[in-house]
Amino acid sequence: MENITSEKIKLLVVDDREDNIFSIETIFERDDYIIRKATSGRNALKVLLKEFDFTLILMDVQMPELNGFETANLIYEREKLRHIPIIFITANNYDDDFIFRGYQMGAVDYIYKPINPELLRAKVGVFVELYKKNHQLILQEQKLMVINKNLEKEIKERITSEEKIKKLNMQLVENINRLRQTNEELDRFAYIASHDLQEPLRKIRTFGDRLSAKIKGIIPDDSKHYLESMLNASERMQALINDILTFSRFSSSAESFRPTNLNQVLKEVLSDLEITIEQKKAVLCIGELPTLPVIPGQIRQLFQNLITNGLKFTKEGVIPNITIHAEKVSIDEVPHFSIKNSKEDFCRITIKDNGIGFEQKFSDEIFILFKRLNTYTKYPGTGMGLSIVKKIVEKHNGIISASSKVNEGATFTIYLPYQQKETPPENTARPAFQTVQV
Repeated sequence: MENITSEKIKLLVVDDREDNIFSIETIFERDDYIIRKATSGRNALKVLLKEFDFTLILMDVQMPELNGFETANLIYEREKLRHIPIIFITANNYDDDFIFRGYQMGAVDYIYKPINPELLRAKVGVFVELYKKNHQLILQEQKLMVINKNLEKEIKERITSEEKIKKLNMQLVENINRLRQTNEELDRFAYIASHDLQEPLRKIRTFGDRLSAKIKGIIPDDSKHYLESMLNASERMQALINDILTFSRFSSSAESFRPTNLNQVLKEVLSDLEITIEQKKAVLCIGELPTLPVIPGQIRQLFQNLITNGLKFTKEGVIPNITIHAEKVSIDEVPHFSIKNSKEDFCRITIKDNGIGFEQKFSDEIFILFKRLNTYTKYPGTGMGLSIVKKIVEKHNGIISASSKVNEGATFTIYLPYQQKETPPENTARPAFQTVQV
């Protein structure tokens, strides 16, 4: 299909007599038509070799060399010219067979000489209107073809994108499974390696203690310092091995969730930390905690690690103050949670201290295994406490975050679901604060 870009009306007038052509030009003088002239059939064919966007051809039948019928036959042999209608102009009143032959050649009408100007203008006007309507239809078809082509392209791109997404999802699932398997293998390795290290370490500590007792008061002070450094290092290694075992145990733990009163768990933790709390004269402000489906031993470890953290990283000369608060929130209030607009509720537990704090830019790094923001000499530890806490929260399908400023304490916020797959949710009491001085 030809791309028609102009609505300008073009007529080709073919006649071997100049006066006839001039007469037709005069008839269409008041119309805004472009008129091309040809004085023979061959001349008309030459014009049509260069131009094929004519609205109509007005052609005399009786011409030397090529008559109108022969010229029309040659015109319609070309694909690009077959859409152009031809009106034959003749001075003779031919019989029906002759006229029929003209229609067979492609003629759409006849005009007889002498030409009636109004009749010619009326007939040409009909074809001009048809041309304009056809022109609009062609333009509309071209637009629809472009739209259709764009739609086809978009559909292909979308199909390609969906296939890529499917492949990426499959790769992601494979990578997750591979990563999970690798993590499980690493956890098993860490557990076995740490477990096997305990026996030789136990011997080092036992014989070191015996040696220290046996040569006490005999060896010089510098040698005694070396022995004490060795025993201190073995104690730190024992603590590190214990933490690695704890971390690995949480990864592979098969313990079940069960409804647990968190107040009772916290009471047991505070009982274990009683001496440290008394030594530091710490103040704990504890709100009422709910009953949640949890793994009790792991939640006990979580409270112990976070409270120990608040008791350890204290400002010099400042009494530690730790606040523990719980409240019920909807899933939409849980930050960074992938599934929103659910009816599931969460318990938000906030543990806040007034210690040395840290820069907020380290809020994610503090949960990394063995990551320490402070030196061991000032604040002893293995650097695994918060990693264990995060592992426990993830095991409970929850989220933990930390916020802090230097010398303004730290706040740990934990979100735990009220319902786990293994256990239905239980009714919980509204938080009611109480202040405890221990």
